[in-house]
Amino acid sequence: MSSTLEETFDLVVIGAGPGGYVAAIRAAQLGLKTACIEKEPALGGTCLNWGCIPSKALLDSSELYHLARTSFAKHGIKTEVSLDLSAMMARKDQVVSGLTRGVASLFKKNKVEQVQGNARLISPTAIQVNSAAGARTLNTKRILIATGSEIATLPHIALDGKDIITSNEAISLTEVPKKLLVIGGGAIGLELGSVWQRLGSEVLVIEFMDRILPTMDREMTTLLRSLEKQGMKFKLSTAAQSVERVDGKLQLTWKSGDDIGVEGADKILVAVGRKAYTSGLGLAEIGVQLDKRGFVMADAHYATSVPGVWAIGDVIGGAMLAHKAEEEGVAVVELMAGRAGHVNYQAVPGVVYTHPELASVGSTEEELKAKNIEYRVGKFPFAANGRAKCMDAAEGQVKILADAKTDRVLGMHILGPRASDLIAEGAIAIEFAASSEDLARSVHAHPTLPEAIKEAAMAVEKRAIHF
Repeated sequence: MSSTLEETFDLVVIGAGPGGYVAAIRAAQLGLKTACIEKEPALGGTCLNWGCIPSKALLDSSELYHLARTSFAKHGIKTEVSLDLSAMMARKDQVVSGLTRGVASLFKKNKVEQVQGNARLISPTAIQVNSAAGARTLNTKRILIATGSEIATLPHIALDGKDIITSNEAISLTEVPKKLLVIGGGAIGLELGSVWQRLGSEVLVIEFMDRILPTMDREMTTLLRSLEKQGMKFKLSTAAQSVERVDGKLQLTWKSGDDIGVEGADKILVAVGRKAYTSGLGLAEIGVQLDKRGFVMADAHYATSVPGVWAIGDVIGGAMLAHKAEEEGVAVVELMAGRAGHVNYQAVPGVVYTHPELASVGSTEEELKAKNIEYRVGKFPFAANGRAKCMDAAEGQVKILADAKTDRVLGMHILGPRASDLIAEGAIAIEFAASSEDLARSVHAHPTLPEAIKEAAMAVEKRAIHF
């Protein structure tokens, strides 16, 4: 039988993903009595449990395996290599569990009350939480919706969780598929395609658009050629039509222009994006408005159409990135506390963790052209960078876009080694309104990868030294 327990909080956060748990911790630091509701047993949301963390653990493991098989010999390292997939998966699970336990410890440290169960808004000041232990009502002065997103699917392709799968299942396969079809050429599809290609799968990516990663700077999506060299195959401007089983094998029918074809596969990964998670929250019943795509509508201060109810992260749209949600989580509770919380969306980087990595912050060339903004470009290839040559990782380049009149950095795009780390320099430059001259005059240690950023900045004025 259900029992009801009434409590009162200053803030109740719904969702313990990166946006939600960070918001809850920051709120507690600011003196708000805070609870965080999470429907899953483990904290951390999609990012820690099924997304960012497990996929990166597998990317790192699979890259080491691939390097051991293909590149160690040129470094003078001779070895015989075999794959223990179960051990690789166990390591991934260990990384995940360690981090989710870490979030729980942070909740205890900051006196955030963790509440497990499914939340439903009864009113702008009350939330009912249903779990196996019973029903519980949390009364609160404020509500923050941080429920994130869920996997988007294709209506004409039915998932079975075994052979026709999503990213959730693709991080836990027990065997390496002989052939894997990936529907979707975005970051998720390319990253997980890379994992299984390195481990021995024949991977074919089917993308509806005419290029991979359509939100990235077009010039930098030459990443496709790098992936093709590694063995990944692509069909661009191609729509996945249907899937059926023929003699126990999956057969995917595709259409490209007037051409129609069929591809066989052992597994099909549907990676066509994500959508806002709002199911069962009772938002409509209390008047929280959604847009046409199902995202919660929020203003510049993250307030919804209902006073006392705020929303952040994937559920409000924009870039569906864990770090974007974290920044919004900090900003919204600081605003609640009367402080000047803000997020500079131009300084939010995006990363694709393939090999080489692709990272971007600020505007792309296509965006600047569309806005008729005059700009100058500086580029520098990693082939001319000493550290990249030493690492045997000299593919790609750094590209900097600077305002033609003010020299202010408008965008930075990096295709190459450790791009995920290097892009932080671009984010800081944009946050502080730095010029390309500022970057060019800053001393960078030698030999290091960041020297490529300095040289690209110098190239804006056509004065790069080493290229």
